[in-house]
Amino acid sequence: MHRRLQKIYFTSLVMTLVCAFTGCNSIEDYDNDISGNFDALWNFVDGHYCFFEQKGIDWSAVGEKYRQQAKQCATQRALFNVMAAMLDELRDGHVNLSSPFETSYYRKWWSDYPQNYDERLVEQYYLNFDYHSLGSVYYGILPGHNIGYLRIPTFSSGLGEGNIDAILDYFNVCSGLIIDVRDNGGGALTNVETYVSRFIDKPVVAGYMMHKQGPAHNDFSKPYEYSYKPTEGHLLWSKPVVVLTNRSTFSAANNFVGIMKSLPTVTIVGATTGGGSGMPLSSELPCGWGIRISACRVLDPQGNDTEFGVEPTEGWAVDLDPVQALTGKDTILEAAIQALTH
Repeated sequence: MHRRLQKIYFTSLVMTLVCAFTGCNSIEDYDNDISGNFDALWNFVDGHYCFFEQKGIDWSAVGEKYRQQAKQCATQRALFNVMAAMLDELRDGHVNLSSPFETSYYRKWWSDYPQNYDERLVEQYYLNFDYHSLGSVYYGILPGHNIGYLRIPTFSSGLGEGNIDAILDYFNVCSGLIIDVRDNGGGALTNVETYVSRFIDKPVVAGYMMHKQGPAHNDFSKPYEYSYKPTEGHLLWSKPVVVLTNRSTFSAANNFVGIMKSLPTVTIVGATTGGGSGMPLSSELPCGWGIRISACRVLDPQGNDTEFGVEPTEGWAVDLDPVQALTGKDTILEAAIQALTH
């Protein structure tokens, strides 16, 4: 399975919330033939997908276009390819069709953009391969700078509160902290909360959720607020923070950036994130293929949709310069250092 696809998911807790909001009912009975499977897929998306209006998608027209193609299919793979192409019209990295021989995946949310991250570049030229590893993260103090560097490559696994205490205590001598979530494809919102709770000193609005409550594409509930509070009895960080982002910062990582951006001590440096703000909902077609779509809208603390990504802080949009990278410079990381030292 594609590395990014492995990382793009939410926890069972979040899925429970989605089920409570939208219902995890199985697709009504359809015949297990081309027409039945196609109609089951189209109707499931039509009734539950949450970003039709934001993306200007005419789902009826999309259905007519691909229904004609599906009728010409002579094999399962051919039908799968038509269905996957139809789902690609949603332009959503959270949408997948899964069969025994393939899982579809929309790549253009990140593939049409510069990568803006080179792990070896950071490890070799900024940390001199001298850093500490703990779980999935690694961290160190940038030589020549009084700045801590924390790399969080995924939110699919987290750290214990004692682990985070140890990291923050290690950074106690630093005047600022860089958190690098470039290429972080997401994971568990509970892990996002665990990290964010170390950078706040009072409860904060983390965002809003809007669940589907009717068959029309715009039948959503009012926004329901959810909040985070500081972790009690553990170390908190109140010094300046810079969060590094690229287009492959997606899903739960996109959520993390949106919340961190709202905090007064945080600057977002890099490129607009990849979005992926919808909570997924799954079901099954008559033939046994699985389908997953975005079914619940999650808004940032200001009430904005972040399906199309979170922009860097004004004035701090930066790309990685490939020419300077050849000389050992990460221009996004250099900008972060500048933000913390000037």
